[in-house]
Amino acid sequence: MGLGMSSREILLGTVALFSAVAGSAVAEEAGEQTADIIVVGQRANLLRIPGSGDTIEAQDLERARVLTINEALRQTAGVYPRDEEGLGLRPNIGIRGLSPTRSSEVLLLEDGLPLTYGPYGDNATYSHPPLRRFERIEILKGASQIRFGPHTVGGVVNYISPRAPDQFSGSLFLAGGDRGYGEAALSLGGPIAGFRVLAHASSTGFDGIRDNHDLEFNDYNLRIERTLGPDHELIARFAINEENSQVSYSGLTTAEYNANPFGNPFANDRFDTQRYTGAITHGWQITPTLDLTTSVYALYFNRDWWRQSSNSGQRPSDSSDAACGGMANLNTTCGTEGRLREYHQYGIESRLRWNGALLGADADIEAGLRYHSERQSRLQINADAPTGRTPGVTTNGGTPEDNLRFADAWSGFALVTLDYGRFAISPGVRVEAIEYERTNRLNGATASTDLTEVIPGIGFTYDIDDALVAYAGVHRGFSPPRIEDIVTNAGGTIDLGPEESTNWEIGLRGEPAPGLDIDIGYFVMAFDNQIVPASVAGGGGATLTSAGETQHSGIEATARFSLRDAGVMQSDDLYLRTAVTWVGEAKYVGTRFSNTSGFGAVSVRGNRLPYAPEWIVSAAVGYEWGDWLNVQAEVQYTGEMFTDDLNTVAPTANGQRGLIEGATVLNLAANYTPGGDDVTYFVTVKNVLDELHIVDRARGILPGAPRLVQAGVSVRF
Repeated sequence: MGLGMSSREILLGTVALFSAVAGSAVAEEAGEQTADIIVVGQRANLLRIPGSGDTIEAQDLERARVLTINEALRQTAGVYPRDEEGLGLRPNIGIRGLSPTRSSEVLLLEDGLPLTYGPYGDNATYSHPPLRRFERIEILKGASQIRFGPHTVGGVVNYISPRAPDQFSGSLFLAGGDRGYGEAALSLGGPIAGFRVLAHASSTGFDGIRDNHDLEFNDYNLRIERTLGPDHELIARFAINEENSQVSYSGLTTAEYNANPFGNPFANDRFDTQRYTGAITHGWQITPTLDLTTSVYALYFNRDWWRQSSNSGQRPSDSSDAACGGMANLNTTCGTEGRLREYHQYGIESRLRWNGALLGADADIEAGLRYHSERQSRLQINADAPTGRTPGVTTNGGTPEDNLRFADAWSGFALVTLDYGRFAISPGVRVEAIEYERTNRLNGATASTDLTEVIPGIGFTYDIDDALVAYAGVHRGFSPPRIEDIVTNAGGTIDLGPEESTNWEIGLRGEPAPGLDIDIGYFVMAFDNQIVPASVAGGGGATLTSAGETQHSGIEATARFSLRDAGVMQSDDLYLRTAVTWVGEAKYVGTRFSNTSGFGAVSVRGNRLPYAPEWIVSAAVGYEWGDWLNVQAEVQYTGEMFTDDLNTVAPTANGQRGLIEGATVLNLAANYTPGGDDVTYFVTVKNVLDELHIVDRARGILPGAPRLVQAGVSVRF
């Protein structure tokens, strides 16, 4: 499959223009390995980044004894992570009022490389590595996020895995709790035959937060590092993830929720995955001011999801399963659907970095080029029996879908930072050139199409003093359509353009007083063409449509304060952490009529976008007695939100529409390290007040987690 010459010329010409001026900035922190891809780096680097961002450090995760990725991301402003099954294995991450469903508006990376298995063709996160595998998290939302792609609409979430140690060391994590929770993780590392090696393995089991949800997830990860010489560094990463769970796709109807909010009638549903990933990165320090980082990566992901219902409107009594006859026959004559997916992905990326003098300023310049290829094999099998796993012969039986889908992409970027002392300017551009192809293997229909997008951006920083910086920026937001939404199953194409926006922000960050770190920013995202489901309440897999113009604006703020860092306390510490997001606007502004079935003539201009809470607040206060005891209380508040474009308040019978009320969750955690040794005992209580709350209605009602008590031990050696 090839791209047209115009696409190649735009892409390569743009990269060559910037690369001819220079290459890229050296690693942002002295002593960092040249093979690492720097997204943010240490938290102190945020003072130099021309745009909003944050980091969640290992200390933040340990103090809160975070169980899931969702819990961790709530510690930062601008991010709305929505729960689903209780372990964060299928995170739904929204940024600044964007839809959180399947994290499709967010670019997820691991050590700077793609984490998801279809970022171009189907950026839906149905599987996610466990939190225990990572040591810290970075979030980047400003203009500098155009260094990464293809999605530049919301932001970048980058998970950092620990480096291999120079000396033999390890760690052991054991935890257990109610609802069948149990987790064990072991890391071992050290020098072996001239290599630095780190091996990590974890296993997690949980009964889930709903009935008939038995979750089991195993993760194995190996990192190998080798210094090939004074100027060359090599890092290889390999991982295997496996999930074997009893988990449903459908939520509850209103009647089912009122009868049992944690119920789930579909005991025959299964969700099984295998995920294999690998990446090799070579860092070459060409000169003291010029380095080249090249990565090759590959991924294989296989997912079998057998389910008797895809949403609360599709109960087994519907016409798609005539042999069923109703819920009473759920375990006898009712059939099941097998949504079987297989993904192959590989790519190669090079980033050139240079620093020096340019245009009378200290210049840091980075340019990169990437080739990325994806292949999806998608099969749906309808079986006649509730535990059937082969095509049936009844009305429900057969093979409704057998698709092969491709996405090939060339991308390139360049970002220049010119530092004139207290003032710095960072212009940049990214180009994405994508070709799509889809084959219906049931009838042989094949079609292809392509698109090319130029994504400019520019950021500014101004040093008010040595510890306080003002920043501003504007960039083009871009998110490509899925293959299935731009190429039809009948062999045609749809004029569904990419999701495009203009993103503005201005903010202030730094340390205005000893011990106090702040970041306060105002943002605006003006969409020319926001993509939404054609039926907001239509359940998963809905066809997408162009929503036209929408607007998001608001304020996000983070603050951290420590009496120890302020010099008030010595060995002990009283600390506070807070993250506040106010999305004052998230609305339709263009001419727009409802996509909700039966309301196509109703204008929704001025209505609020679904799943865009106005307020999100996370706040924690803790006390640390020396290095042996830490206690922390955390409050997480998510404001009310609408679930359809009509802004329906009263719940519908199928549960898919209606206001989701605001919810406040209190968490407590305590860590005890006797004598300041390497053994820490901990206990945590999540949702202390056991508040019953709804987190999602897209496929029917999903409840938030009830009160959960967990305890365990962490050992370092």
